[in-house]
Amino acid sequence: MNTPRNRRKGKTEPQHGGAVRPDSKPPSAGNHGALRVWLRLLTCHSLIETELRSQLRTRFETTLPRFDLMAQLERHPQGLKMRDLSRLLMVSGGNVTGITDRLVEEGLIERRDDPRDRRAYTVCLTDKGKTQFAEMAALHEQWVIALFDGLSGEEQGQLANLLGKLKRHLGESPGR
Repeated sequence: MNTPRNRRKGKTEPQHGGAVRPDSKPPSAGNHGALRVWLRLLTCHSLIETELRSQLRTRFETTLPRFDLMAQLERHPQGLKMRDLSRLLMVSGGNVTGITDRLVEEGLIERRDDPRDRRAYTVCLTDKGKTQFAEMAALHEQWVIALFDGLSGEEQGQLANLLGKLKRHLGESPGR
């Protein structure tokens, strides 16, 4: 711990959970730029997500998790096993099961026996689900475009490049 007692003895630990590469230099005490960027990313993410949730609820009486699940199934027309769907959505199997059950009841997705594994099944969009998702996805894209219209096309490109660079860096970090 970086307690006053340990500081006197010259013993300190990183203040950010210890996820630092062994060969990296400790952050300078006066540089809070990374923290400001992190907080701005969180704030922007929250504002964008709140607006998208509101639009989906108002226009389609649906939720962002339902939209995300349908988006994954649209990207995988052959269907997905539940565990793969959970992994892609980065949520627990229980969350996926509850959403899946409701979407099946509404006729938007269906369960199919997995021909490669008798114990498992895959879920995929029904024709009704494909139609509804296509409508939602088109409006979702328009909403995202509107949310980013405060940035020029060039600025959006720069932001995408910088975030891509950060993503690659994070993917290279140990323990990931």
